[in-house]
Amino acid sequence: MKYIDSNSLDPYYNLALEEYVLKNFDITEEIIFFWRNTPTIVVGKNQNTMEEINMPLVNEKKIKVVRRLSGGGAVYQDLGNLNFTFLVGLDNFANVEIKKFAQPVVIALNKLGAPAELTGRNDITIEGKKISGNAQRLFQNKLLHHGTLLFDVDLDVMTKVLQVGFDKIQSKGIKSVRSRVTNIKSYLKKEMDIAEFWESVLKELFQGNEINQYFLSDSDKTEIDKLVKEKYSTWDWNFGYSPAYTVKNSQRFPGGKVELLLDVEKGKIKNIQIYGDFLALRDITEIEQALQGKPYQEDVIQKTLSEFELQYYFGGISLSELVTVFMGK
Repeated sequence: MKYIDSNSLDPYYNLALEEYVLKNFDITEEIIFFWRNTPTIVVGKNQNTMEEINMPLVNEKKIKVVRRLSGGGAVYQDLGNLNFTFLVGLDNFANVEIKKFAQPVVIALNKLGAPAELTGRNDITIEGKKISGNAQRLFQNKLLHHGTLLFDVDLDVMTKVLQVGFDKIQSKGIKSVRSRVTNIKSYLKKEMDIAEFWESVLKELFQGNEINQYFLSDSDKTEIDKLVKEKYSTWDWNFGYSPAYTVKNSQRFPGGKVELLLDVEKGKIKNIQIYGDFLALRDITEIEQALQGKPYQEDVIQKTLSEFELQYYFGGISLSELVTVFMGK
């Protein structure tokens, strides 16, 4: 087994690293690497990003959002979370059971004093509370298996940022299943920080054998950085890749009620209808036409609306109030 140490806390880089190794390495022996992210929400490959997150709070807290290669639900991560990744070559596609890869992690946790067990389809739990979610992705004859370990995550922030702010959003994306969660730290028989936890789990997975570390070449790093720039840090991948969805939202202000109905495809506004009892002097379809085809992003919407003299279209309703309707604040 080989070990790759990701020294980066950038979620875009770490997910690009996963994909690069999966698709470019000749995996003749198992590869494992550990990594952490700054505050981040990682959504599953087939999810509608906007349906999974509280976007206003995500923006306020400057939390990064990134889409991964594997399926499953959205997860919140901060520096109190440790991610693990296994990459293996397959000679038999029957060897893709999640248990095969999650069980060694369960054993390692138990040796450290945490009474972890594998439950459900892809979770590791302690006393019925989730501490790890696992997911997989096949590529040719290779398998990527990765999971989270909630060591000392801010669970209060996690709960809030994974709650959607919209009155109503309808999508065909795969929705997350929320579970009760807890942190591993308080269950360990020995007090340790996450760096010590990282080292302890790694040693257990290598079962006392020497840790055989692979060091990325300059060429590897160049290609990973390219993947970050062209894919993982882009709005098109993290938001635009979402399945088509419909947003319906409404709010009442002193200047009247504004109701919004819009269809989003590939992250862009395809159809839009604005209606309500606000005092319009000009045809609201001028606003709708200006927004049609634009990315469904707060800064884009705000900029587009600001180009109009809004008092002629919405009476006493301000730009900031309108933005709250569009973004579900």
